[in-house]
This record gives sequence, C-alpha cells and structure tokens, in this order.
Amino acid sequence: MIARACRITTCLLLTVVTGPASVTPHARFEFSEIHMGTRFSIILYSRDALTAKRASSAAFACIGRLDAIMSDYRETSELTELCRAAHGQWVEVSDDLFRVLSISQRLAERSGGAFDVTIGPVVRLWRHARRAGRLPDSERLARSRDLVGYDKLRLDEKKRSVMLARPGMAIDLGGIAKGYAADRAIGVLEQFGIRRALVAAGGDIVASDPPPGAQGWVVALDQIQSPGGPVVSLLLRNRAVSTSGDREQFLEAGGVRYSHIVDPRTGLGVTGQSSVTVVARDCTTSDGLATAASVLGPESGVKLIDATEDAAGIFVRAAGEGAQVTESLRWKTVPKTRPKGDE
Repeated sequence: MIARACRITTCLLLTVVTGPASVTPHARFEFSEIHMGTRFSIILYSRDALTAKRASSAAFACIGRLDAIMSDYRETSELTELCRAAHGQWVEVSDDLFRVLSISQRLAERSGGAFDVTIGPVVRLWRHARRAGRLPDSERLARSRDLVGYDKLRLDEKKRSVMLARPGMAIDLGGIAKGYAADRAIGVLEQFGIRRALVAAGGDIVASDPPPGAQGWVVALDQIQSPGGPVVSLLLRNRAVSTSGDREQFLEAGGVRYSHIVDPRTGLGVTGQSSVTVVARDCTTSDGLATAASVLGPESGVKLIDATEDAAGIFVRAAGEGAQVTESLRWKTVPKTRPKGDE
C-alpha cells in the first residue's frame, strides 16, 4: 500500500511511500504547529500514540524556544536584545544562538559574503518595499547597506560572546534558522526513541530513517521548469533538503522582478525567477547553502555546493518559455524516484 501524498505548500511537495502495514507494529502519526512564520510539520512512526504525542510536543517546544531566541520580529527575543546591546561591547549569548552565528560566519567566508546574517537593516527595508509595492528609497538603502558586512560581526568562542562593530546593525537569521530548528527537532524525536521521522519547515525538510517497508521519504520538487509536467522526486533517508526561491515572495518594479532574497553585497533583491534545491547531511547546511547559492547565481552557486562535503544541488532559472538548469557534480547520485498515487 502506498500512502496518500502530504503536500508541503512551498517549493517542496512531500509524498511518503510506505510498505505493507503488516511489516511492523509501528503506526504513522502527523502533527503540525506554526513557528518562525511558517508551518512546521512532523511525521513519525511510533509503537504507541502516547510516545508519539510526547515526542512531538517536546520537538515543537524546542522549535518554539528557538523561535524565541532567533526571531528578529519579536522585541523580546534574544537576537533582538543582542542587536540592541552588542554595539561595541561583548555580549554572552546562548549555546544555540552562538552555534548558528558561528555556522553562518563560516558560510559567509566560504561564499564571499553572498550569505551574510548582518543583512538585517536592508532586509527590513525590502519587507516594507514589498508591502508598499515599490522599491526602497535609494538613500535609506545606501545607509542601511553601510551597516552590512560579516566582518563587522565578531565572535569570541571561548567566552561564547558576540559584538557588533557599529550602532544600527541588525542580524537576520531567516536564511538558516528554520533549517537549524528542523535539525534540533529531529534530534529531540530521537531522544524519545523515534527513529523514523521527518520534520518539514516550509521549504526545509530533514528526515531520519525511512517509513516501515520503504527505502526512503519521497520529496517531490515543485520546480519552475516543468509546470504541470512530471515531478522530479528525491528519496530522502538520514538527509535534509532545502529549496530557496522567489516563487511566492517578490516585488515587480520597472519591469524587473526582485526576489525577497537580498544580495548582501549590493543590498538589492536577487532578480529573475529561480529556485535552488540543496541536499545535505543536515538541514542547517542545506538551508544556508540554498540561500547562498540563490544569491551567487547558477555557476558560482553550484561551485559552492560542490565544494561542500556530501552536498548536492540543482539550480533552475526561468529563461523565456523554458528554464536553464544547472546541476552540481553530485546531483545525479542523489536517490530519486517518482511519486505515485494510491495503490
């Protein structure tokens, strides 16, 4: 028997393929909650409903705690308080926040600044611009751009402390926080003995062992190159996948399409319609890489993915009536299948 498809409403569609119910006494459970501005979904297999409920509740509690730490929308989040207090002085932060900032800084260096969490002031301008339906004011954009630069973010590993070089700087973890939260959630489930699970956070998905009787979790890529056509699908097992693109969030002005993904080096939204899908060992890596590759563009983005151990990716950019597709060297080795209907 093949289970009915469960669709994740972003650039990734999720279809879970299971084997015969008699293979194992484990039952399938599904849970979902809203965190970090998106729906987090948990699908797991457990021997009893009580364990499933307790494990999922603990996982969601972990995600909620991380949201309270890393949100740039909440005035009381640890991240917001850090941005208020860390200008010119060291501020000790939590383990989770320091870990994400450390990973982000390493990716910033590797990507030549294409990924940069100090993009906060510019991202805020573009948020207002999309709501208003017009480009940001050029002078305000220039002032905000002067506050951006990963070299202005200082980390002290021994003291687990952070310092921002200039007043007015702001950190935005939107390109990596959901992937990190998904990783932490799958870890919480494992603490409850849940070994067959999947956590989806919008365009970010991480999976542990596959469903009973199946080779993996089938994740269908809803990409721009084949609307209405056959869907490319990945077979995910102890891996993560993230898709970054401008399918739902963009601004059109002066005949140009600007993505919600902003290039930290220019302060401008990435132009043109595109999507990047990255498969990696963990969702923190796939999330950050997908964001960086979106900024870098097909050639440089794929090079960055190829330079990352055990990562693979595909870059799809709209081109006239069709699409330009650029694959990483390891993309063809990623297990793939085609989602089916009920049997």
